[in-house]
Parts: sequence; structure tokens; C-alpha cells
Amino acid sequence: MHNLGIYCGLGRSILSSVFFLVLSAALLSACAGKTAPPATQESAANQRVASRELEERIVELQLHLLEQEAHMKELQRKLDEAIAEVVRAKAKLHSVESKAETASTMAEAEIALKALEARMTGKEKGSEAVQAEQLLKTSAREFEKQNYGGALYLVNQAKGFIKAGEARLKSQEHVRAGEVFFAAPLALRVLRTGNVREGPGLNFKVLFTLEKGTPLVGHSRRGQWVRIEDQKGQAGWISYTLVEGW
Repeated sequence: MHNLGIYCGLGRSILSSVFFLVLSAALLSACAGKTAPPATQESAANQRVASRELEERIVELQLHLLEQEAHMKELQRKLDEAIAEVVRAKAKLHSVESKAETASTMAEAEIALKALEARMTGKEKGSEAVQAEQLLKTSAREFEKQNYGGALYLVNQAKGFIKAGEARLKSQEHVRAGEVFFAAPLALRVLRTGNVREGPGLNFKVLFTLEKGTPLVGHSRRGQWVRIEDQKGQAGWISYTLVEGW
């Protein structure tokens, strides 16, 4: 009887333990179901977070673009005012530039502009040609007012745009797949000493090296690379991480 009592006690103890384990397992399973979302739900949550971040980035870029456009309009307004002021100053000073010299320079610029526009046949007229054309028209009006100094100043500005347009066309002679040209040349400078390569990638040959602060003109991009030209006429591709606008 004593042994039977022991066995019965052990049996009840074992049954109680088994019942406790089963109940604990059930409770843990239920808790796990409530606290740990399925993998698909977690993936969906991550996608929503990534989507929100992407939307915020797009809005940020759109606002930055609007800011840059407003800044460019203000800079253009100031440039126009500065040019007008120089032209007025030239008229007041009765500058010594001769009528013949100014007329000759204007004729050269008009010929160069026509040649540039002829090379653009079948293409959209570049901003350089548009700017040069406007400056030449203004120059002609100042010439009629006998402000030869102002007219010469304006025509020299036009020649600068024509030269920039010619450089752009030259850069377009060997277009690479995926290359995108800027609406207008970008004024850039080198952030730190870096290599200019034959093509848009580290696998292309190094053509030359530029020092920090070197001014450049950017014509196009392909991925993270920019096709540039320096003041010496040297051209090639440089990583966007090595340049900045100015």
C-alpha cells in the first residue's frame, strides 16, 4: 500500500508536469502568434518604410530643384542688370573703340553664329546660340546709337557663348551609349586632386590629373561620371564625386 501510494503520487506528479508543459507550450505558441508577425507582414512593413523614405527623397529633390531654378532666375536677372550697366557706362565714357573695329568684330561674330547654327541642323538650338543671338541683336541696337564701346562689349560676350556652343558640339561628336547632355554647360570646379579618364569608368585610361580648385565646364553625364573640359581645352571624364558647381 505504501508503494502504491508512492506510485499514485508519482503518477499525479507526472500528469501534473505533463499538463503544465502542454499548457505552457500552448500559451507560448499563442503569445508568439501575437508578438511575432509573419515574414510576409514584416516584408510589407519594410516596403512601406522604404516607400515613405523614397517619397520624402523625391519631394526633397523637387524642392531643391525649385530652389535652384529660383536662384538661377535671380542670377540671370543680376547678370542682365550688370551687362546693361556696363553698356550704359560705355556710352557715358564715349569709349575710344572705333566704329570700324566694332563693325568688323560684329560681322565676325555673326558669321561664327551662322556657322554654329548650320552645324546644329536637325538638332534643337542650344542655349549658347540663343544667348549669342540675343546679345548680337542688342549689340546692333547700341551700334545704331553710336555706342561703339557698348556694342563691342556685347559682341565679345556673344563670341564667348559661340565658343561654348562650338565646344558642346565637339563633345557630341563621340556620344557614348547612355550619355545625357546638359541643357546648358555647367560651371564646375575640382573638389580635390583627381584623374580625368578617357571614358566614364575606372576601367578607362587616365588622360591627365587636375588639381583642387581647377575650373571646368561640364557638358554631359553618364551614371556618376561627367564629361568635362578645362580652360586649356583638355577634355575627358571625371567622377562626379570629385567636382562641384560654382
